[in-house]
Amino acid sequence: MKKLLLFLAISSTFLFSSCEGEDGQDGINILGQVYEVTTDLNYDSPNNLWRNIVTIPNDIVVYESDVVLVYLLEDVSQNGHDLWSPLPQNFFLSNGDIIQYVYNHTFFDVEILIDGNFDLISLGNQFTDDQTFRIAIVPAEYATANLSMEELLQNLEINNAQIETISN
Repeated sequence: MKKLLLFLAISSTFLFSSCEGEDGQDGINILGQVYEVTTDLNYDSPNNLWRNIVTIPNDIVVYESDVVLVYLLEDVSQNGHDLWSPLPQNFFLSNGDIIQYVYNHTFFDVEILIDGNFDLISLGNQFTDDQTFRIAIVPAEYATANLSMEELLQNLEINNAQIETISN
């Protein structure tokens, strides 16, 4: 009797472990979106800031659980590759002054600012004019680490050709 029960247990294990059913429907693939904007920042004298508001394109929806990340195009390498820095980003100027690119956002726009420890009216236009930013709207799990632009694009399965460039 014990041998019969053992045989039935083993054979039922093989029988039920080899069963396959239809695959279920794929879920919605919720990945982030990235867009690029080149803009000038405008001086706000009452607050001693440089700022600009970039509108999020209408075809991009920002959910409550999403995280907005902003990257500054800092340079282009000798190989022609873009070098992106995540904001906030500090710059230490030769005279000892410090500026910092920062941002804040709503569901509809991103405000990019330059703050500093001196009267920013004298800040050179290399920091304020024709600045290129990549704005990424991503699910919260991608914001747990300080990802580089390359890591972010790889995780989101986005290549540079897919990034929409908007005018501001």
